[in-house]
Formats: sequence, C-alpha cells, structure tokens
Amino acid sequence: MLKYSLAAMQRHLDVHKKLPLVIPVLFYAGKRTPYPFSMNWLEAFDDPEMATALYCQDFPLVDITRVPDNEILQHRRVALMEFLLKNVIRRDLMELTDTLTELLVRQLESGYTTEQTLLAAINYAVRDGDTDDYHRFINTLAQRLPQQKDNIMTVAQRLREEGLEKGLEKGIIIGEQRGIEKGRQEGKLEGRLEVARQMLANGMDRNVVMQIAGLSEDDMKNIRH
Repeated sequence: MLKYSLAAMQRHLDVHKKLPLVIPVLFYAGKRTPYPFSMNWLEAFDDPEMATALYCQDFPLVDITRVPDNEILQHRRVALMEFLLKNVIRRDLMELTDTLTELLVRQLESGYTTEQTLLAAINYAVRDGDTDDYHRFINTLAQRLPQQKDNIMTVAQRLREEGLEKGLEKGIIIGEQRGIEKGRQEGKLEGRLEVARQMLANGMDRNVVMQIAGLSEDDMKNIRH
C-alpha cells in the first residue's frame, strides 16, 4: 500500500510542487476473518521501534556545505569527493587549486585515490564547476602534479575535442568555448555517477551517497560496478 501511495505522490509531483494527501485503504475479502495481519507497515521490520524512529521523523542529513574544509581533508578515502561536491559549484575553480592539489598529492601517496579516480575527479570539477578559463585551471593542476601531467592533459584534450565538435555541429565560430560549455552540462550526470560509484566502493551508505551526490533512485541504477 505504501508503494502505491508513493507512486501516486510521485505522479502528482511531476506536475505540482506540493505533495498530495493519499489515503491508502485496504479492501479485504479473504477467508480468514477478521483481517489477520498488521496494518502498520513499520511492523514489517525486524526492529519496528528503530524503524519508527528512523521513518517517522526528519531523515538524517549529511550537509557537507556546513563541514569546514580542514575537517573534510581528514576524511581519508572520501575526502576528495566530499571536497569537490562541497566546493565545485560554490567557488571559482581557480580558488580551489592550492587545496585541491595538496589533497590530490596526499590521496595519491596514501593510495586512497587511483589514477582513474583522479581523472573522474578532475573531469567532474571541470564539467560542474565554473571559472573564466578552464584550460588555465587544468594547466595549473598539471604543473603542480607533474607525475600526473599526462592524465590531466587527457582531460584537456577531451575538452578541446568536445569544444571543436560541438562548435562545428552548430556552425559557431567560437564553437570551442561554447562546445566545452555544452559538454560540461551534458556530462554533469556522468560525473556525479562516477562520484557516487567511488563513494559506494569506499563503503558509504547508499542513501547517504544519493543525498550527497544529488541522485535519484533511477540514477543510482545506472552506476557501473
């Protein structure tokens, strides 16, 4: 009944901003009488008391925007993803280069970050972040992380190719810059899925990952394991 109620609410939310009151009513005409089962869905859990405490009050919140950067940097395996998720859409990318490069060096040396994760992180920052010169941001990272220069410049090359391709398709003279912008927008979901995949791989709770990465249940189904 809860499933059908939520489905009705979702259909309503597709065209409205507020949730409707959906009243679930079970019509029973079975052989056993009176109706022999509980009508409280929380009693379907092994621990109804804990389920009631969890689902009948405000949900747990992980508000990464309120966590100081210096505290985030101590979070080991998830520090990189938390730092990017908090800051990429709130600050100019060039303001992040000092802390980001320091964090990347530390993560790579400790083994918390692989080259694949490094590429995903930079790709996410460029696609979701904002700065006046994305190539300057990438070049700065490459200079400060010389051992990863080839990997970082791979991102730069991809941006150039996307920019040229999108520009040619639209017949825009300044197609490179505009194409890069379009590529960034189209890659937002891809970047967030990769972020979520890494957090799940590091043992973070699925629901917490959904909240932090801003993903829906359908989005989570597209994560490649």
